[in-house]
Amino acid sequence: MNHIPEMMRAMVLEAQGEPLQEQTVPVSMPAPEQVLIQIHACGVCRTDLHVLDGDLTDPKLPLILGHEIVGRVAATGANVEGLARGDWVGVPWLGYTDQTCRFCQRGQENLCEQAKFTGYTLDGGYAEYTVAHQRYTFPMPGVTDAAEAAPLLCAGLIGYRSYRLAGDHVERLGLYGFGAAAHIIAQVAVDQGQEVYAFTRPGDDEKQAFARDLGAVWAGGSDVQPPEALDAAIIFAPVGPLVPAALRATIKGGTVVCAGIHMSDIPSFPYRILWEERVLRSVANLTRRDGEEFLRLAPQIPVKTDVHRYPLTEANAALEDLRAGRFTGAAVLVMPSYQQKEDEEGDAL
Repeated sequence: MNHIPEMMRAMVLEAQGEPLQEQTVPVSMPAPEQVLIQIHACGVCRTDLHVLDGDLTDPKLPLILGHEIVGRVAATGANVEGLARGDWVGVPWLGYTDQTCRFCQRGQENLCEQAKFTGYTLDGGYAEYTVAHQRYTFPMPGVTDAAEAAPLLCAGLIGYRSYRLAGDHVERLGLYGFGAAAHIIAQVAVDQGQEVYAFTRPGDDEKQAFARDLGAVWAGGSDVQPPEALDAAIIFAPVGPLVPAALRATIKGGTVVCAGIHMSDIPSFPYRILWEERVLRSVANLTRRDGEEFLRLAPQIPVKTDVHRYPLTEANAALEDLRAGRFTGAAVLVMPSYQQKEDEEGDAL
């Protein structure tokens, strides 16, 4: 590991609704239960857009966005155990829980009363370094490409939690919104022997072809019903009208999971499409169990991420490309030091 500098480059949100600003800011040293991480890559998530746009209303300001962080431990606090300088690690959205509230005590730490969130109430990964609590820093041994690993930390983890909550005995799974999370979970579902039905914006032939390439048995616009009724559906797109559409597409006893942290208003719908014991539920955050299970599972499949790399200083462009749906897969910011390493390795080939 390199010498730890006193200052670092970061893309900073000063006010919601305004572009991020490139700044030089101090590198924070870790508290006793924290680790300092030299960031190599950070995924760009739709939740970052919700923070930027003001859909999520109470961020820490000024704020460094980003909660799909992959890097290496640069220093450890005095009470840190199980992590050492040089270890590859990942940091997700859930950044801290109190471990004492009623939700934590009954195994629902993702609903903690005092939870803090990376890239929202804690500074995140649109920077060269960050600090993170050891409990929510996941070991990631064997990382060969930080950019390809980064989407696993949110698109993968929240997608996996949504997938688990869709229920057992799912033969036909619908994925509404085929972006970063869906392209990962589609691979998990196919590996488990399930039929995947992918729903995109109407007319998005590129993403529909992408879904088929990943094993979907059918792909089409979200404005049409699938050729077969679904056992479960996961809605990744933050579009409220997809809720009644997904309910109409599911069988009796089916489950519809809303996977996003924010969604536009859900329109009224007739009770008959919820009746017959269909379940409509949301997903909030993740637990350490989700992280540990998924990060073991992903390399076994193996999950392959389709990533579009941007330099740290082009974070605003990455966010706008995500907003406009200009790519398949996931956007990832690559830090200057890691980009230089990749370039040097490429020149050596």
